[in-house]
Amino acid sequence: MTQPNRLPELLAPAGSPAALDAAIEGGADAVYFGGAAFNARMLAENFGGDAMGDAVARCHAYGVKAYVTLNTLVTDREYDACLRTAEQAWRAGVDALIVADLGVAAMLRRHIPELALHASTQASGHNAEAAKCLAELGFSRMVCARELPETDLRALVAESPIEIEMFVHGALCVSHSGQCLFSSLVGGRSGNRGACAQPCRLPYTVKGKSAYPLSLRDLTLAPYVPAIIDLGVASLKIEGRMKSPEYVRDVVSIWRRLLDERRGADAAELARLAGIFSRGGFTDAYFRGLVGTKNVPSRQMLGVRSETDKAASRQLAPFCTITRTRPLTMEARLCADEPILLTVSADGRTATVTGEPPEPARTAPLDRDAVLRCLSKLGGTPYSLSPEGMRLTLDAGLMVPVSRLNALRRAAIDALAARTHTPHPDFSAGAYRPCRAAALWGENARVARFNHCAQIPAGARDFFDAIYLPLALYAEGVPDFLPDGVVLPAVIFPHERDAVRQMLRRAAAHGVREAMVGNLGHISLARQAGMTVHGDFRFNVTSGETLAALADLGVRDCILSPELTLPQLRDLRTKRQCGKAAIVYGRVPLMLLEKCAIREVADCAACAAGRVELTDRRGFRFPMLREWDHRTVIVNSRVTYMLDRLPQLRAAGVGVQHYFFTVESADEVTAVMAAARAGKAPMGEVRRI
Repeated sequence: MTQPNRLPELLAPAGSPAALDAAIEGGADAVYFGGAAFNARMLAENFGGDAMGDAVARCHAYGVKAYVTLNTLVTDREYDACLRTAEQAWRAGVDALIVADLGVAAMLRRHIPELALHASTQASGHNAEAAKCLAELGFSRMVCARELPETDLRALVAESPIEIEMFVHGALCVSHSGQCLFSSLVGGRSGNRGACAQPCRLPYTVKGKSAYPLSLRDLTLAPYVPAIIDLGVASLKIEGRMKSPEYVRDVVSIWRRLLDERRGADAAELARLAGIFSRGGFTDAYFRGLVGTKNVPSRQMLGVRSETDKAASRQLAPFCTITRTRPLTMEARLCADEPILLTVSADGRTATVTGEPPEPARTAPLDRDAVLRCLSKLGGTPYSLSPEGMRLTLDAGLMVPVSRLNALRRAAIDALAARTHTPHPDFSAGAYRPCRAAALWGENARVARFNHCAQIPAGARDFFDAIYLPLALYAEGVPDFLPDGVVLPAVIFPHERDAVRQMLRRAAAHGVREAMVGNLGHISLARQAGMTVHGDFRFNVTSGETLAALADLGVRDCILSPELTLPQLRDLRTKRQCGKAAIVYGRVPLMLLEKCAIREVADCAACAAGRVELTDRRGFRFPMLREWDHRTVIVNSRVTYMLDRLPQLRAAGVGVQHYFFTVESADEVTAVMAAARAGKAPMGEVRRI
């Protein structure tokens, strides 16, 4: 899909009708916005009801594409409403839906196959294998991870069978998108459901010092426009559906100018961007490939919104209305004894309307200037007409009321902007019908994962049916304990792929036949190594449709989303042969950070020993653990504990109990096994499903 030197699409955010107009005014090629439900910015004003159709029509009138976000996780009981929302967007004429949930994508392919699908950044796509898998699932574009460096972006675009969209400006999540459960599991507001409370922007205490170790500066890649154009990406995305219309107008207009002039931003333009909105400046460390190196300490990526930043943003000129217009040509024919013909054309589209024949003039006949003045009154429309844009054929001695000419002009403009869809026959079948047959797999199967071999007690083999260790333990050799399965890294960038393949070959050579995978782009890597694929919690499975989609990709069973409640686990049904697993014990990972956050607050020795914690304002402590290749995982302060409720989980169709050991010692693991055997109630504060 590489298209070097062709200008990519400039994609702007719209969290409100005013922001949508501001995006158009700024020069966006496309706009993305959400409906009243199922979008990842539910706190924005959004576009429900007739507002969606009006927004799409307004975009198309200005030659701007309209993408609607349907990018939250969806539960089984919500699929009918989700389908109705998608149908509304399709009937409104949207150019694509931005989708994160694989089950939703499968449903849309069945019911609205003509609708283009873009894979949201929430789908965690970060390599070509993910893009290839998404292509098979019906997606035409993938929004890639913000953390990809330029070299990996180039490799991704070159190998991808579908379009690649990248973020170039705006707020950065400190966690990989789609891999953050902090707001949900700690605060009860799910980022995967559009209600993130942004705990990353809060202060934390580390080793007695209060700081903001998770609050990143905003991204801007404005200095690198020529390099970005050369990458061949299809679309450049600006973040900001929660931002003001003034922010949208001014940021988009600067990016429009840079793209059209094919140059990077100068110092004055960067200062202007910072004045519009920043958190103490910008960062480009991910794109430059500096994260994790000694050249740029990752703490330089951190920033908070200061009073000076806020004061600068308040100085933005108010946004009023769209002044941008598009060139229009007209051809009018007013001849005796013939219906009036008026044809208008813009951007390759043409519309023709007709009116009653002109009447013979009784006194003053129409002259050419009068007709031109009347037909060229395009104020309040997206169009402008130059004198050479009109071709007029006018017979002498004719008269047409001005009101009739005005009506013809308005009808022609309306016809030019009109866009309709013919309903797909599937809609006549009625509402979405979920699967009815539950897939019950296994009888009290127990699976455990450990961070390192020293955690595994002597009796683990007798208690657990399968034991998993991180694949990274095979990086330099073979671990002391030979597991049944390996857990693949949560992120595998293109430059890391060969190392992962080598580790998989080494593990397979020593008898490993099972692989725990949490990303679409990693399934093929595990299968190529001859391993059976099991789905990790990182797939965010919240419905039977999603479980079925994974089954079709060869996933044998999958840990369901930790966000699900016990009733939702019970309701999750699928006809595919894919088992339901749930975390019954363990500290669930809340964030996956590309940068080594531990190095900002401690040293490598503390990192290796796993002794680093964040303490929030309420005194809860969140351990920080090293992930492969110096990424950081932050795990929950509270343990998920369901060892006294295993019968209820089995009754809900959960056939695989998953034990997630992170910071536990071998003795603590032994105590957990004893508690599970006895069905022991928890002591102290825990998290329940």
